[in-house]
Amino acid sequence: MIEHFAPRGPTMAALAVVVVGLWGASAAAAEIAPHRALYQMTLGTTKGDSGVASASGTMAYQWGEACDGWTVEQRYRLKMGYSEQSDVDISSNFVTWEAKDGLHYRFNQKETRNGEGGEPIHGEAHLDAPGKGGGADFTSPEAKTIALPAGTIFPSAHTILLIDKAKAGESFLSRQVFDGSTEEAAVLVSGVIGPLVQPDPEAAKKSPLLNRPGWRVRLAFFPADQAAEKPEYELGMLLLDNGVSRDMTIDYGDYSIKAKLDDIEALPKPGC
Repeated sequence: MIEHFAPRGPTMAALAVVVVGLWGASAAAAEIAPHRALYQMTLGTTKGDSGVASASGTMAYQWGEACDGWTVEQRYRLKMGYSEQSDVDISSNFVTWEAKDGLHYRFNQKETRNGEGGEPIHGEAHLDAPGKGGGADFTSPEAKTIALPAGTIFPSAHTILLIDKAKAGESFLSRQVFDGSTEEAAVLVSGVIGPLVQPDPEAAKKSPLLNRPGWRVRLAFFPADQAAEKPEYELGMLLLDNGVSRDMTIDYGDYSIKAKLDDIEALPKPGC
């Protein structure tokens, strides 16, 4: 699932819990399918005062599996058109590695606007134990360490837990998630899980990866500031039980961006 995306301001969410038994059950229950997917992005809804006139672009997403962890690479190019200012071309590349035990995480983020951008964000994070706190060590744009509160999880662990909760028939999940896309601490991600959606025969013709059941999910991403009452943005998607997102809508309140799956291919599983 894609959790890292935010063409508006700071790069997200997104996009990425708690006890050893729960993590172990999640990893066993959610049979993640390593895959590479391409999405076409367009403008969804817009309000008159948003200033947004158009949006178009592509997003390439890859979720790979190694013996000891998950690798994710997300690249997108998006052209935002505005009614009263010049268009902006946004380019982003976000690469991560996450240990399957959920305790270690590495991140590398680079974003430019009209070919210009700040320094890349590099670093790694750790949790002391499942359900415990930890820390994130940034090496760029400047060396610093921030604390991660107890209960923090990383993006792949969050997706796996979300699928596990959906399979169990639960309809709500709220967790602190750290993805390293900004220099902020973990953010609160509150998710609402809809009823089971059966496989779509037409979508399944494109790839066997799409011949899976899923759920309509809506995630609200709140700022690191715990006093914030409203989310920075919301991400809605059809999440399949193998970790594939068939479509997405990133909602900023005054406008939204849609991402529709255009192509997908399976990646090999490791021979561990």
